[in-house]
Amino acid sequence: MGKLFCIVFVPPLVLNHRMNIRPLLRRAALLAAGLAFSLSLQAHPAADAMADAAKKFLGTLKPEQKAKAHYADLKAEARQAWHFIPTEMVSFGRKGLPFTEMTEAQRKLALALLQSALSEGGYAKATGIMSLEAVLKEFEKNSRVDRNPILYFVSIYGTPDAKGTWAWRFEGHHLSMSFTIVDGKEVAAVPSFMGTNPAEVREGGKKGLRVLGVEEDLGRELVKSLSADQRPTAIFAEKAPPDIITGAKVKADRLSPEGISYAKLNGAQQELLKKVVAEYANRVRPDVAKGDLAKIAKAGWDKVAFAWAGGLNRGDGHYYRVQGPTFLLEYDNTQNGANHVHAVWRDFTNDFGEDLLKRHYEQAHKK
Repeated sequence: MGKLFCIVFVPPLVLNHRMNIRPLLRRAALLAAGLAFSLSLQAHPAADAMADAAKKFLGTLKPEQKAKAHYADLKAEARQAWHFIPTEMVSFGRKGLPFTEMTEAQRKLALALLQSALSEGGYAKATGIMSLEAVLKEFEKNSRVDRNPILYFVSIYGTPDAKGTWAWRFEGHHLSMSFTIVDGKEVAAVPSFMGTNPAEVREGGKKGLRVLGVEEDLGRELVKSLSADQRPTAIFAEKAPPDIITGAKVKADRLSPEGISYAKLNGAQQELLKKVVAEYANRVRPDVAKGDLAKIAKAGWDKVAFAWAGGLNRGDGHYYRVQGPTFLLEYDNTQNGANHVHAVWRDFTNDFGEDLLKRHYEQAHKK
């Protein structure tokens, strides 16, 4: 969808030294602010793309498929019933229509929906995570779970529309991406979970592949850059926790200790911390990630903190988190000999679009 522009005609003015131009400047500033606000409320390009992709996907489904994929009620409990563990281990049953029950054409449309929401790099990570199931299938013996690279599910909540309020999720082992769209103008892309097992493929045709290698390397580079005076504040435990602490909770809580604040880092370390955060934010398409990063900046980078637990060398079990007033990201690599990554992005008030939906319902109630 193209951008909408508003052209305002202002009659020419003849200025002289007696004229007080301050009221005119105030009027111009108010006009500019109003115009910027109106433009911010135009349809979001990501919302338009996702709605189009979702409608194309739903349009191909048979009634029995649609019964699994589509929840007419946006408030359905299933929308927040998420997890990142293998499907057989999800006690409440994974929601949505699995790829295993789709035709090849439908699978392509399901992937097109995912692609409509992610950046090029994010989509490569997502499909790379899916492909690792085939690696596990090859090397695991007598596994109690189905290592299937197409055991991934799509669920849609509400009615997809370019101007509508609806949500959807793409989920399976080590991948859970939730999106909430409000009035076609605002997008929440959290919770956002990615994991890898193995974190590094060490044999076979994919040897050397590290789908989430950048997340590991940037975190380690930052902690190793800390001085002897900084480390006691940043490193809160010699042993890393066995998993991300927030797990698959519907609501993420703030974690303690917070670690070393952005304000206590030097310039190079601050840039590293921003790179860590950007790597997570940039899973999604740039126009969505830009809003997420702007929200962090508005709340204040000086209030963002980095915390680490575990060893500092490759092969050591390790964990880190970055936490600010509005968000939390957690990374854990301890399982399978520290070759199994869980990495999540959470928003303290807007997971599943809760903030956006609250405002949406309040506005609707006022009408």
